[in-house]
Amino acid sequence: MASELIGVIMIAVMLLAIFVGFPISFTLIFLGFVFGSWGFGADLVFYLMALQFNQVMLEQTLAAVPLFVFMGIMMEQAGLMERLFRSVQLMLASTRGSLYIAVLFVSTIFAAATGIVGASVTILGIMAAKTMNRSGYDVQLAAGTITAGGTLGILIPPSIMLVVMGPVLEVPVTDLFAAAIVPGILLAFLYTAYALVRCWLNPELGPPLPPEDHPNDWGIVFREFFLGLVPPAGLVAFALGSILFGWATPTEGAGCGAFGALLLTLAYRQMTLGRFYEALIKTLEITVLILFLVAASNFFGAVFSRLGTPTMLTELLLQWDLSQMQVLLIIMALIFLLGWPLEWVPIVLIIVPILIPALEQLDINLTWFGILVAVNLQTAWLSPPVALSAYFLKGVVPEWDLKDIYVGMMQFMVIQLIGLALVLLFPQIALWLPTYIYGS
Repeated sequence: MASELIGVIMIAVMLLAIFVGFPISFTLIFLGFVFGSWGFGADLVFYLMALQFNQVMLEQTLAAVPLFVFMGIMMEQAGLMERLFRSVQLMLASTRGSLYIAVLFVSTIFAAATGIVGASVTILGIMAAKTMNRSGYDVQLAAGTITAGGTLGILIPPSIMLVVMGPVLEVPVTDLFAAAIVPGILLAFLYTAYALVRCWLNPELGPPLPPEDHPNDWGIVFREFFLGLVPPAGLVAFALGSILFGWATPTEGAGCGAFGALLLTLAYRQMTLGRFYEALIKTLEITVLILFLVAASNFFGAVFSRLGTPTMLTELLLQWDLSQMQVLLIIMALIFLLGWPLEWVPIVLIIVPILIPALEQLDINLTWFGILVAVNLQTAWLSPPVALSAYFLKGVVPEWDLKDIYVGMMQFMVIQLIGLALVLLFPQIALWLPTYIYGS
């Protein structure tokens, strides 16, 4: 059998194994070794596995992953998100849909600070759901706002997904960070606009807060707003700005951010030995999960490339004589469909590398493509049957029906697809800022 067809069978078996529920990392290593031995011999595939794992361990950019994870966990423990939410809620108490605005504003700020979707959705649910219920807010729109706001963390820098995606696309992580800022803000604006328009058309969806929830002392409100906004915004601006303007590598900027988050937690008197130990264990768990999967995916991808299947697929795609836009539409539709049953990790590490040869042949800007993939993959958190955001929210707000949470999420998934279409039709939404900063 031709080696290219062996690669096709390998991909089919891999998708089947993931859908069945086998652990992804071990599945990739096992399939890479078995099909590599079949295609070009056991000796060569063994050396290829050692080489790929060694390359991942020497990749300096990936050292930013545990540092950004630790920074996010520390910021979560500092309690700044709750403080900012309470102050914004009080400032907008007499406004229709004020809690929707508060949730989306806070989630946008802390998307840059934490970047951990599960933590963001959980904290937003704990903070906002009780007040929303007491104020008579619509459950579906409330659930959609919380889950959509929580997903911004995988797009807005410093996003762990973009750190992982940079080496895969062979694009500087700094370019991806700069390119993701405007689309991230655009999505937050679209979410907010949708919620406010719904409240304007039907005031019962988000009535003003009851009189007892209005502020009595505006001085305290503004003090809480300042203390909740300025420290995390300053830390993110320092860590992200140093990376974007070339003063520090992503790893160095992540190290400064992690140290700053540790200092903030100490300054707000939220640090205990138990919490510090818990943060280290969480960081270790998340980092090992991601980086072991990166190494396994690199090995799997190297075997797949050695079999020659990507070249065959590229030639097949080019034979159809499709335009850049038609190819991108097909790829975005594929990623959107895969995002329903799969999370972002296997898609970024397995599916995207297969597509890169075709993208290079069609002269598609890989920075732009990376942002398109990132925006598209947010749907993995908002679309059933996986829709992990729904389960995070249901866990902290058990009185909300899962069906209502799903309906609310699907509304914002449509808004997100509109944002994806805008970035697809107007590439400068993503490319303007990196061009402005780096000149190319």
